[in-house]
Amino acid sequence: MTSARDLMTPGAECVGEKETLVEAARKMRDLDVGALPICGEDQRLKGVLTDRDIVVKCIADGGEPGSATAGQFGEGKPVTIGADDSVEEALQTMSKHQVRRLPVIDGHDLVGMLAQADIARHLNKSATGDLVQDISVDA
Repeated sequence: MTSARDLMTPGAECVGEKETLVEAARKMRDLDVGALPICGEDQRLKGVLTDRDIVVKCIADGGEPGSATAGQFGEGKPVTIGADDSVEEALQTMSKHQVRRLPVIDGHDLVGMLAQADIARHLNKSATGDLVQDISVDA
């Protein structure tokens, strides 16, 4: 059985919940990623911040990215996948929650990120198309 751990990008870096969106954007740029897990001072996962969140939920609404914090965007309980969960479980979770990226946890520790693209590289074309469609359908 292929697990999330087998396909994930290991060593995901968090943005602190008190870091500004400017700091988060710089970290995204430096790491060449479009999303960062948001971690609290307790090192627990609080959510995920995307480059789109910064633009659409802050800048487009007239917010100030130099003072807005990543923690302001960690709404609700984060959607995650266990490191040893199957790829099938990851597919179901992504489809159900319509997310393209999942933080991968082992216990309470963040161990990586699993992206739609990571899974798509290991699926046949039909299954990849189904995943993209399921994630992209309007709720």
